[in-house]
Amino acid sequence: MADFPSKVTTETSSTPTQRSQQGGNSLRGLTASITNIMDMSFIRSIPAILMMVEICLGLIHWALIASTFYTEIPAYGWVMFVAVTLWILTTILFLIILFSTQQKITFIPWPLTVMVYNAAATVLYLTAFLTNASTVHPYLFNFGHLAAAAFFGAVVTVAYGASAFFSYLDWKGDGGNAATNTVPT
Repeated sequence: MADFPSKVTTETSSTPTQRSQQGGNSLRGLTASITNIMDMSFIRSIPAILMMVEICLGLIHWALIASTFYTEIPAYGWVMFVAVTLWILTTILFLIILFSTQQKITFIPWPLTVMVYNAAATVLYLTAFLTNASTVHPYLFNFGHLAAAAFFGAVVTVAYGASAFFSYLDWKGDGGNAATNTVPT
């Protein structure tokens, strides 16, 4: 009876090496390794939220245009070009920043690059929105789709403008106020 307490174990979970030997939950390990690679602080930032809005609403914008007979009006070729091109480029830029690839490519001035991209995207989307909105007429067969596309084009234009503003602040400095930027004398 004296040997009994030394033989009893109260451990209820296995160690990580035992779990990997037993086949454990490999999905949990995969998600943990992916979240270690991703920059989770970026996802919670305003520029990331704006980029997600640009990606989601940009997809809706060009899907609405693509679901109509946009080839009947040549101006919609420009709208489709801008919407699809900027959607692809924004998705790539989002993934580059999310997975911190920009820290590995140090010869590119990323704050300046992102600011120029967002400013150019704002101008291009503004021209695409104006083109889209000026060619919407109530007598067209797909009036509802084209009017909704014009609305989403306006929202995406505002999102790119806000991204350009925040990327300008990032390029200009730390984004702090005058109290945090004082230099001790």
